[in-house]
Amino acid sequence: MRNIINFNAKWAFTKLATEIPTEISNKWCFVNLPHCFNAIDGQDGDNDYYRGTAYYAKALNKADLPEADRYYLEIRGANSSADVYLNGKCLAHHDGGYSTWRVDLTDSLEAVNILTIAVDNSANDRVYPQMADFTFYGGIYRDVNIICVNESHFDLDYYGGPGIAVTPEIKGADADVTIETFVTNGKMGQQVHYVIEDKEGNTVAETTSNDTKVVLTIKDVTLWHGRKNPYLYTAKAELIENETVLDNISARFGCRTFKIDPNNGFILNGEEYPLRGVSRHQDRWGKGNALSKEDHKEDIELIYELGATTIRLAHYQHDQCFYDLCDEYGLVIWAEIPYISKHMPTGRENTISQMKELITQNYNHPSIVVWGLSNEIGIGGSDDDLLENHRILNDMCHEMDKTRLTTIAAVSMCKMDDPYLQIPDVVSYNHYFGWYGGETDMNGPWFDKFHKMHPNIPIGCSEYGCEALNWHTSEPRQGDYTEEYQAYYHEELIKQFFTRKYMWATHVWNMFDFGADARNEGGENGQNHKGLVTIDRKYKKDAFYAYKAWLSDEKFVHLCGKRYIDRVEDVTKVTVYSNLPEVELFANGVSLGKKTADDHFFYFEVKNVGETKLTAVAGEFKDESVIRKVDTFNEEYRLKEKGAILNWFDIDAPEGYLSLNDKMSDVLATLQGKMLFMSLAGKLMGGKGKDGKMEAMGFEIGPDMMSMMGGFTVLRLFTLMGGMADIKFTKEQLLDLNAKLNKIKKPKTK
Repeated sequence: MRNIINFNAKWAFTKLATEIPTEISNKWCFVNLPHCFNAIDGQDGDNDYYRGTAYYAKALNKADLPEADRYYLEIRGANSSADVYLNGKCLAHHDGGYSTWRVDLTDSLEAVNILTIAVDNSANDRVYPQMADFTFYGGIYRDVNIICVNESHFDLDYYGGPGIAVTPEIKGADADVTIETFVTNGKMGQQVHYVIEDKEGNTVAETTSNDTKVVLTIKDVTLWHGRKNPYLYTAKAELIENETVLDNISARFGCRTFKIDPNNGFILNGEEYPLRGVSRHQDRWGKGNALSKEDHKEDIELIYELGATTIRLAHYQHDQCFYDLCDEYGLVIWAEIPYISKHMPTGRENTISQMKELITQNYNHPSIVVWGLSNEIGIGGSDDDLLENHRILNDMCHEMDKTRLTTIAAVSMCKMDDPYLQIPDVVSYNHYFGWYGGETDMNGPWFDKFHKMHPNIPIGCSEYGCEALNWHTSEPRQGDYTEEYQAYYHEELIKQFFTRKYMWATHVWNMFDFGADARNEGGENGQNHKGLVTIDRKYKKDAFYAYKAWLSDEKFVHLCGKRYIDRVEDVTKVTVYSNLPEVELFANGVSLGKKTADDHFFYFEVKNVGETKLTAVAGEFKDESVIRKVDTFNEEYRLKEKGAILNWFDIDAPEGYLSLNDKMSDVLATLQGKMLFMSLAGKLMGGKGKDGKMEAMGFEIGPDMMSMMGGFTVLRLFTLMGGMADIKFTKEQLLDLNAKLNKIKKPKTK
């Protein structure tokens, strides 16, 4: 029988070694796995976290292991490349930091051993990811096991797979379930005993066969139906010789059908089942990627509370524990590899191996419906090598898995007629209109335009969002990082996306704030703060409840702005979210009236005098907060960027005249503004491209790009584009530009 020994405890660790150790050094520190060596420096900004090789070493005495014929080391996640050494001999190398892989130790195992794993997350041109907006945390950040098996055993060598593949096919009220097992060193006379059990552990079908592939029928099958009924069966297999069980494996699975329709969206078991949800990164504050099972459980429960029906697991393979939770909770999953941002001609083999691992290891999960080929890989346009890479991956996905579809996440700059959009089965776009330029009301019409141009291509939104920290204002605006603007942004996007049934899936970017060490913005460096929940999972931002109001069946009422207490205005706006039809608001016990709202967003005007206790009541539910009248704005609520060249509130903005705080569209609507920026175009935009068209950082400036850029304030455009293109502007240069803008009258509003 198979024995699995957890091997997480007490590894010696160092980043300073220069050679593989022959003994455990007392100069190394000791850690337990999971462990991440960028848990601190990968979340503090400046893009200076350690990227290099670190070493983990542990004594291994063979006598401490159960007696077996073969011993496999199983590593469930080591980022991003790793080498395994036993007594100084290199046994294996693996590229790819997010998947399970195994090493057969048997032939090199001595009585007393030193096992060393060298983990390397340094930059290179062959292993993805290399360019992306998240920290590439190094370490052995998932479990390590030793698997002890008979010479004849279910496969442990093929791309980290489970050795069993289960494929249900619905036939009327029943399901024919194909179970295929993969046996290593099988012998004549051995058989496999197959059993299917229902959720309660009752046997519903079984057989014993000489074949490694059988079909069993489940009568009156219960379908896996997302959140409504995430029903799971279990397939078990035993390798038997002379009535002795040599090895055993199992896999949970679900029986369901689905399709994605270009007009009606996602169809589950013949019913329309809108996919509205979030994307998820796997890291946490102070832990990096080294999450516990309790951490994963908390994440799925928060996403479930939101009411989401889908998760995009970005941008890599996640822990098997989390896929299991998605099966159990009924969340529909987009699973993808980290083929992201920058196409590397020398990285093709790595995209292939990571995709093979992703599919092989996750084939049995009913929650997964699409394999993601890439994310924003066409940011610089598509060339022949990129297209060929995608065709290879797409064909391979369909060859390995004939039951699921393929998708990509394209970026805004990708033209609607780009040939790589024709490769996968379905398409989604990452759009940030209303945050990175443009306006919130551009989002829905953009998708309408795509849908009209490509009526047979299912289209969704794979990323949208904006950043929010503990900054506050009564006049939210794009780029201010306030919780109030984030709430407004998501209110608008919810109303646009959730009413367009043709959108096959929508995924908020992101469910949780996450580490992005290259970011220095928002007043807290080292993170992307687009999450609906903070990176420590302690605080649900107001926008979280906007989604809960639309998606969840759990009745509730939520008063927004609990962290925004001090307010200067005499009458202030108070927003309430609820999935109940009517809300009543009380101020110091006095009713301000009842309101109804079809969109679940309730707005009240409240007189701001002294200190006011607010109570929102919806049915039997209530929520409370406090506001306080102050004479001057509380500066604790205003964004102050660390190391910012210039803050927007430091800029002279005379009434009726332009400034750095005005939008580019307003500046370019004036003749003087156009002339001013034509003189700066060479430095700011990057000049003209090969065909004479204007470019910015290698992107053609077409109508869509101009429309998007027009939504930026001048200051924000210079800050973001300057950082992306490594063009530095001094405070004096920006103030000089502001002085010139101050001489130009604002365009008349229509």
